[in-house]
Parts: sequence; C-alpha cells; structure tokens
Amino acid sequence: MGFTHAFAPTSLREYDIRGIVGQTLHAADARAIGRTFGSIVSRAGGTVVAVGYDGRLSSPELEAALVEGLRLSGMEVLRVGCGPTPMLYYAATTLETDGCVMVTGSHNPPDYNGFKMMLGRKPFFGAQIQELGRLAAAGDVVEEAAGLERTVDVAQDYIARLISDWDGGDRILKVVWDNGNSSAGDILQRLVRLLPGQHTVLNGAIDGTFPAHHPDPTVAKNLEQLIAAVAEKGADLGIAFDGDADRIGVVDNKGEILWGDQLLVVLARDVLKGLPGATIIADVKASQVLFDEVERAGGTALMWKTGHSLIKAKMAETGSPLAGEMSGHVFFADRWYGFDDALYAAIRVLGIVARMDGPLSDVKEALPHAVSTPELRFDCDDTRKFGVIGEVAARLAASGAQVSDIDGVRVRTADGWWLLRASNTQAVLVARAEGFSADGLERLKADLVHQLKASGLQAPDFSGTNASH
Repeated sequence: MGFTHAFAPTSLREYDIRGIVGQTLHAADARAIGRTFGSIVSRAGGTVVAVGYDGRLSSPELEAALVEGLRLSGMEVLRVGCGPTPMLYYAATTLETDGCVMVTGSHNPPDYNGFKMMLGRKPFFGAQIQELGRLAAAGDVVEEAAGLERTVDVAQDYIARLISDWDGGDRILKVVWDNGNSSAGDILQRLVRLLPGQHTVLNGAIDGTFPAHHPDPTVAKNLEQLIAAVAEKGADLGIAFDGDADRIGVVDNKGEILWGDQLLVVLARDVLKGLPGATIIADVKASQVLFDEVERAGGTALMWKTGHSLIKAKMAETGSPLAGEMSGHVFFADRWYGFDDALYAAIRVLGIVARMDGPLSDVKEALPHAVSTPELRFDCDDTRKFGVIGEVAARLAASGAQVSDIDGVRVRTADGWWLLRASNTQAVLVARAEGFSADGLERLKADLVHQLKASGLQAPDFSGTNASH
C-alpha cells in the first residue's frame, strides 16, 4: 500500500507544524513530515537534510520517526542531536545542507511539540507548509529509497563561532542567565566558561517538564526568578531563553525588563555605528519609540509583518543587518547569518554593556516614556477575523486616519497608536494600544473598542492592563 497521511488540520500552522502530543501530534506525523519534506527537498535537487531536537520528553521519539521518513525519501540525514534551534540553523548553514528540520515545541507548554523547517537557506512556512499537507494527503512523494544517516557534532564549532564575535571592553560583568531548562543548557554551560566576567546560570539542566517556570521570557511572571537573582548577585544584567533558545529576554541591573523593542533600540544603535543608514526591521507590534529611535540613530526604520519566517524573508529582500520582534526573536545579518539566535544576541548584548560607561538601566530610563496595554487576544471565527480587519480599515480610510495595513490595522494619532490584527495561527484577533500619556492611552482604547463594536464584536477587556513601557 502506498504512502498517504492526513495531519490534524490545526497542526499545519503559518510558521511551523505543531500540536499536542498524543492528541493532534504523533510519531506517525513526524514520519510523514520526513517522507514528504524529504520528497520536496529531493524534487528541488537536494540530498542532505540536518535534523535536531529540543529537550521535551517527546522529542527523541519524534526525531527518530522524522529521520526514518527522511531516509525513506532517499535523504542523507545529519543528526545534530539535542540542542538549541539556532545550533541546527548554524549546522545547516555552515554544512550547506539542502534543508533542515528542528523538532521543538518552542515556548509552548510541555505537552506540545512541533517542527520548524528550512529549505536551503530560506525558512519553510506559510503556503509551503500547507502544500506539504496536501502532498502527504495525496501520497505525492518520491519513490521509496534507502537513505543514509550520520551523527554530526557541531557544538564546539558553534560555541567557538559565538565567542568569535565577542567585542566587549575591559569591564568585568556580573551576569545571571536563566536557561529555563531549555535545550540550550549544555551549550550555555560551556559558553559561559569561555566568556569573561562572573556568570551564574539558573535552571541549567535540560528538562522538558520545565519545572522552574513556563519557557517564555516575554511574559513578566516567567522572569521573576531571574529578576530576584540579579538583585541578589548585584548583577549588571540578566538574560533568559525560551524552550529552544531562539527567543531572548533581558533585564537590566535594576531588574527592569527590556522588552523586545527596547532591546532592539540598544542593538540598533550599536549596529548603526558601523553601518549608518542601514535598514532596521521590527514587527508591527513594536512601539513607535523604536522606529523613532532607529531614525534618530541614523538608520532607516522598516515596519513589517509579525512572524519570524516573514521577518527573515524581508531581511534577505532588503539586505537589513538587524531585525527583531516583540516576541524576543532577534536576527543579526551584519556578522551573523540572518537567523534568530538568542545565544548570539546575548553575546552582542554583553559586548555592548561591557563597553558602556554607565549601567544598562541608564539606557532604558532615557528612552521616551509611553504607557501601553499588553497584547490582548480574543476569539473571532477564522472565517470572520480577516473580514473584520477589512471593515475596520475601510472605515478608518474613509475618515482620513493615518493607517498602516502592513499586518492588520495600525492607527497612529497624536496620542500614540493602536493595533488590530488577525492571528495567522489561531482563530483570534489581537489588539494592543500605546499612548504617550495615560489619558492618551484611554482615548486610544476607546477608539479601538468603538471600531470593534461597529463590526459587531465584543471588545476585549482592557481594564487594569496599563503598564509603563
């Protein structure tokens, strides 16, 4: 009987394939991904695929099934082993493979897992993932073959390459790292032994149950342990990772969180010293402060769609040396390879802080002040969510509002801005507002609520959500 496979519809997402293990994701899905992705690589003239996996309890089984499927499609599989997602990207880039697949649940709860892919040097996402699902359902794959596999150890080379871009001064830093039991644990332990300064690593052991806290450094609650340790050690800064170490979180010497756009200001200023006028990309969720500060530093600020795959594609198109998202993905392409790597971003942050005359907190405190809501998500039927965006955009255009429609609707006023966008991966709408004063923020929220009600929706509850930013 020939090969066919039907994936759970919810697992084929915009940027990856992901599900709940034992419910919407099984070893059979991993095998089918290998069989189908391997066929796509083969038809593109490729023969070699690198594979890695994170520290989740289900990852070894899924990785083995994935490798089996790739081999059945005639691939030579390079098994990188357990480690951070960016180490696999590094292996695929430096070994010049024809594709790569990472088994990872990223920042999601322990019972989730999934697959991130690259085809050649480019992210594999969007319509390509949907096409993979179609090919699997139709059994449209290459003839079964006997592929090969071999284990490759790139850890030492990866760590050496990370260290080679250390550019700090003579200042000796105290740094607290919260690995969050992520798959970066072993690499991080080896890395800090080579870095100057005094380093404390929290939750260094790889543990897919994430016993300390949820593996998402963009949520303040998950940084409480790190903040306490920074205070206890009198550290210069703290750094945290998500479950597969492609997202970074940073707190300053006072324990204040540098959100993704604030961190990008720090990084952009440094990059622009050597590349004046360069294009710096941030996603549509980022603050207006970021875009203004990039321009003030002599750069060209470019707002783009949310999603790490979309950002990477835009960087390649524009030749941007640096990009970032509010979600903590940071992409360097000045001296690095253009993929999101929290370990590499940490090296660059440390270098900047080591060259500063004062503490990191001075930078955060000097940024223009704004008051914002967190990102709020509320249910909206998949068949309706994009229609709502269109209705709101049409009403605003008719009123002469200053609107960006890059990814949803982002409205700028004298008070600040608000954003309404449809999630690419869930049946929800996403709302956020940022004002340059508390009163301004209230006016922005009222305008957003008005637009939602005009489309017949129940607006999210913004009460008690204001926070300084």
